[in-house]
Amino acid sequence: MNPTDPPPPTPPAAPAQTFAAPLLVVMGVTGSGKSTVGAALAQRLRMPFADADDFHSPANVAKMSAGVPLDDADRLPWLRSIGAWLAGHLTGGGVVSCSALKRSYRDTLREAAPGVGFVHLHGEQEVVRRRVAGRPGHFMPASLVASQFQTLEPLEPDERGVVLDLGRSVDELVEDYLAAAPLAKTSPPPAAPRPRAGEGE
Repeated sequence: MNPTDPPPPTPPAAPAQTFAAPLLVVMGVTGSGKSTVGAALAQRLRMPFADADDFHSPANVAKMSAGVPLDDADRLPWLRSIGAWLAGHLTGGGVVSCSALKRSYRDTLREAAPGVGFVHLHGEQEVVRRRVAGRPGHFMPASLVASQFQTLEPLEPDERGVVLDLGRSVDELVEDYLAAAPLAKTSPPPAAPRPRAGEGE
């Protein structure tokens, strides 16, 4: 190399990588396993976990226990409460299980926490119906499974998220998410401040 040539530019160091969605909603119809998978995923990612069932009002629980599907008016305060929980975990991240069946429901959550990502546990209706029928004591009866599938609006291409097969084991689903989750480069460190006039001279 000619001594007068400028030195070649130093290649930038490979940036660290992090999950692009530290806020996650594990979504799906009742019986899809979202609470179990959500808790396992939160433990693996070392983040707090919340179950959306705990955000329902007593009136909502009574309605579902009677086999009556909730309407959008019932769900709105519930979704806003979940959105507030997500917004409160913007810094450290968090995982919440929530059916989030409609695009409009997910939009409500995104309004509170724009960076939230979704993990949709999807599978056959009959598999889910059998699961719910074998789950005594839960307020969501098996009779409402069909209405949940009718309400379900799958993730659209512009929504951040992944779709996983609910028929796989919990451990497999956690690994499936980790393999499929979008990775994002971390922001580069800020440049060192330039010295003011008269400094460093």
